[in-house]
Amino acid sequence: MAKHICSRCIYDEKVPNISFDGEGVCNYCRQIDGLEQEYPTGVDGAARLQQLVDDMKAAGRGKKYDAIIGVSGGCDSSYLVHQMKEVHGLRLLAAHFDNTWNSTIATENIHNVLEKLGVDLFTIVVDNKEYDDLYRSFFKAGVKDLETPTDIGLATTLYKAAEKFGIKYMIEGHSFRTEGVAPLGWIYMDGKYIQSVHQQFGKVPMKTFPNLWLRDQLKWMLFGGIKKIRPLYFMDYDKEAAKSLLTEKYGWQWYGGHHLENRFTAFYHSHFLPTRWDIDFRIAGYSAYCRNGWMTREEALRLMDEPPHIEAGLVDFVKKRLGFSDDEFRQLMTMPKKTYRDYRTYKKTFERMRPFFWLMYKMDLIPKSFYMKYTAKS
Repeated sequence: MAKHICSRCIYDEKVPNISFDGEGVCNYCRQIDGLEQEYPTGVDGAARLQQLVDDMKAAGRGKKYDAIIGVSGGCDSSYLVHQMKEVHGLRLLAAHFDNTWNSTIATENIHNVLEKLGVDLFTIVVDNKEYDDLYRSFFKAGVKDLETPTDIGLATTLYKAAEKFGIKYMIEGHSFRTEGVAPLGWIYMDGKYIQSVHQQFGKVPMKTFPNLWLRDQLKWMLFGGIKKIRPLYFMDYDKEAAKSLLTEKYGWQWYGGHHLENRFTAFYHSHFLPTRWDIDFRIAGYSAYCRNGWMTREEALRLMDEPPHIEAGLVDFVKKRLGFSDDEFRQLMTMPKKTYRDYRTYKKTFERMRPFFWLMYKMDLIPKSFYMKYTAKS
């Protein structure tokens, strides 16, 4: 039987919580339509972005920095550093969470862009044995959210740096126009979830990992007043043009695909999710390109038929570094599947706090995507 595919993008019935309207358009496309209305580009977007820049400069008066920005060596964050510093004249502090799995290209990209722009870097480096133990724990937990510690670690790194330097604005490099919106059923993350999984399966004490506890998140939001903003929402962002500019100006290098600048993240997206969970995250990016008319649905479906790009020998490298034998790895990849619901999380707390988080989103203290995905009953 043929799959039911959205008439506008290439999301199909396998995508969690999907529905289709009378025109055959999926609810995720309609969600993006709402974001398009809320975050315009063009003349209106430029005016909104200029207002944000003015606000950041006002908040940074008398301080060393106007804003903080997370960097990974990837295209989006590198381009944003260029735009915010070179074009808009902001005094930036870059922040990086080093989970010790960076590719050489990513490390060089961070160094090249920041050095040429004269941007300072704040880094938290986790102990590699401790972090590998966290990855092993998530493998053994049977869940799909192996990269939760990386996302949480970066969020905490940004908050800690902002607190240390009295920075009131946090710049994030996400763009719903190029990345789409990932369904909640694909990925879940929070600090209590990490603690729960590690307590059950971990062996190395968590001492250097910067976990994000709800009490700290609330402290930074309410008393720190640290606003989270996404400038790409207001920009006519052409990713291919951005890559060319970065290469020409900073010697920046492309690493083969979205999320592939980190070796474990590359393994996660190119091997673990497709092989164990039948999830290919490329569908989100290709669907976004279809919505914008940058790619035809036929072209997107053809690209989805091609296997994901993966570095030769990467799976063996991950097995060796994490200390898994071939048999143990095979067992972990075929064991009964579990979800975040099988562990302690903040999810029910987020749901109970939905009205509060709505207010936080309206005040730019959390992104709308957090409110939409994490506070909805599931």
